[in-house]
Amino acid sequence: MSNTRKFYINGEWVEPIGSDTVDVINPATEDAIGTIALGTHEDVDVAVAAAQNAFKTFSQTSVEERLELLNKITEIIGSRSEDLATAITSEMGAPNGLAKAAQAGTGLFHFATTAGILANFSFEEELGTSLIVKEPVGVVGMITPWNWPINQIACKVAPALAAGCTMILKPSEVAPLNAIIFAEIMHEAGVPAGVFNLVNGDGPTVGAYLSSHPGIDMMSFTGSTRAGIEVAKNAATTVKRVAQELGGKSANIILDDANLEEAVGRDAFGMCMNSGQSCNAGTRMLVPNSKMEEAKAIAKASMQAVTVGDPTSDGTTIGPVVSETQWNKIQGLIQAGIDEGAELVCGGLGRPDGLEKGYYVRPTLFANVTNDMQIAQEEIFGPVLVLIGYEDDDEAISIANDTVYGLAGYISGSHERAVRVARQIRTGNMHVNGAGPDFNAPFGGYKQSGNGREWGTHGLEEFMEVKAILGGLSA
Repeated sequence: MSNTRKFYINGEWVEPIGSDTVDVINPATEDAIGTIALGTHEDVDVAVAAAQNAFKTFSQTSVEERLELLNKITEIIGSRSEDLATAITSEMGAPNGLAKAAQAGTGLFHFATTAGILANFSFEEELGTSLIVKEPVGVVGMITPWNWPINQIACKVAPALAAGCTMILKPSEVAPLNAIIFAEIMHEAGVPAGVFNLVNGDGPTVGAYLSSHPGIDMMSFTGSTRAGIEVAKNAATTVKRVAQELGGKSANIILDDANLEEAVGRDAFGMCMNSGQSCNAGTRMLVPNSKMEEAKAIAKASMQAVTVGDPTSDGTTIGPVVSETQWNKIQGLIQAGIDEGAELVCGGLGRPDGLEKGYYVRPTLFANVTNDMQIAQEEIFGPVLVLIGYEDDDEAISIANDTVYGLAGYISGSHERAVRVARQIRTGNMHVNGAGPDFNAPFGGYKQSGNGREWGTHGLEEFMEVKAILGGLSA
């Protein structure tokens, strides 16, 4: 990969102004697999100036022009999906199959879905004698995470392009290689110079400066709640729009009329996917007290069927977590669960047997957890599931809502009852009886899980301002 020590600004790969670099680490081997340049305030200034200049013309392009661009990007993402998947596996540890089908696949799906929405989107409406117009918000700063990197890049870039915005992307410095490939895709697709810009860097330098920059009209951030708070603080000085998708501690309610074997087995296994590194993972499983022992046995069997190992090997279910920092955090929280008196059913501290190197975590199940425990309240971001008992639907709802987060939720049981309970959970997404993601539906959270929505029509509208042209229509 030839562009790792460069930035993509104003349609060209350019040398950074500063000299700082950072190694990219393969979490399966703990070895460096590349080195990227780290940006400075001056690099951001150059990128913002390019985006501001490009906005003058790109904001005026037709729907047909932007639609053609989205379709071309979709096509090229498809042709380079193998490159994207390989990079994601090497830099953040997703197994080959997951990297190809889900990690790289979601990037393509977001662009294809956005193109379909744009083709039928109404940018104007009549209201009496006023004309209501939706216009691009302007220059957008984007900060994306390492856990679903292309998914998060695509679900910001695609609607921003569709709206007519220009942008500067700062991907995670932990997993930046896929973003460099993505910039190459944008260049090949013929995205006009200055519309899309890539500046690598760390949060305290590039991220903070991007957030506070007066030339940025909107910040779109995905990451931890702690970092999201800093983005919001920095953005407040210029009163720019901030859209955030942050942390989660999602409840998974198993109602007493659910098929226990199916629901618990499916969701305990599924929670481990991506090594548990999904902000919407259902990490708190709520089960009727009368069925705790049965649920515990089912979940244990399901989690013990998860194969942890080399992400490039066939048969691997989950690879390592992304970094030593994350590994240490997860180990600390597993120890906290033990210290708090939760029942450790399987897994626990240390690496799985036979894995002496790499940031591998044992799929871990705690039972008879109370919702005031640290492992029930703090986002662990690893393959760690807690089982919490409840007596009736009202208590399940109360426990599910007893969290600072509100990103997602899951519920299994008879359909009408499950939907009735789902309506009472304070969260942005609820999955009923194993329902998967819907790229047309809005994605985002309540409370400290963020604000604003991504995906679908709602995601497109986040990148728009609404203007009323009073008297714009004849009486």
